[in-house]
Amino acid sequence: MSYEIKPILKGTKKDPVKTMFTKGAGESVFGSFPDSHKLKTVKTATQGASETLAGSGSGQTVKGSGGATSSLSKGRQLAPSHPPMAGAKSRRMIPPTEFRRFYTRGDLPIAVSHKSKLAVDWKVEIEKLDYHHYLPIFFDGIREKEDPYRFLAIQGCYDLLEKGGAKILPTIPQLIIPIKTALNTRDPDVMCATLKVLQQLVVSGDLIGEALVPYYRQILPMFNLFRLTHKAAGRGDGIDYGQRHRDDIGELIEETIQLFEIHGGEDAFINIKYMVPDYESCVLN
Repeated sequence: MSYEIKPILKGTKKDPVKTMFTKGAGESVFGSFPDSHKLKTVKTATQGASETLAGSGSGQTVKGSGGATSSLSKGRQLAPSHPPMAGAKSRRMIPPTEFRRFYTRGDLPIAVSHKSKLAVDWKVEIEKLDYHHYLPIFFDGIREKEDPYRFLAIQGCYDLLEKGGAKILPTIPQLIIPIKTALNTRDPDVMCATLKVLQQLVVSGDLIGEALVPYYRQILPMFNLFRLTHKAAGRGDGIDYGQRHRDDIGELIEETIQLFEIHGGEDAFINIKYMVPDYESCVLN
């Protein structure tokens, strides 16, 4: 007695229940599509080329999609219609500061004084500090943007310049690199803080303005680049209610250059004019 073993088709693609409506029904379960709704087959360029190549010489027509390949790689990018922006005024990466390293290590005699008004609590009398060591470190921290480093560095600069007197002048060559680095960040907040400290530096002692004249080539290039940049440029005739914050780069640069000329001696204007050609003297005019 023999038994016929039949494959189990239920639930598969060959299940009679699923294929009963497609047998002889045409293109759908309801019959063939009308001619206006039928899909049109379009011959690709690669397929046509393969058929031509295969059929040449033998006279046979090749059917199929031979030679039609696909790829995930991007095609050739079209050239932009306009040149890319130079980005001369875009922000640069702010390098880490020596001030943060010294403060984190506990080498600076300062702390934040939490009173009615924030201030710097000096552990040592400022007059007894070595300005050759500490003043360049505080100037290096001007480009900090995170508190408490930013507040301690900027306020520490003001305190040192206020009570420095004759100790400030010999340290001028050591302050140029931190000032230049802060200005080259092209960050508006960092540049405004640096310009305010520069203004305080110029008026903090005699001959400091004249001592800065040989270093105009390092300081003034960023002045020339941002001199016409104003915060209220797109405001029209509107009122800028934040003038008390003094955060307009263009105005701060103009004030700083005028202080350079006033306190820089007789050679200041010609050196400023060399680096900022469109500057007009506030002393000679």
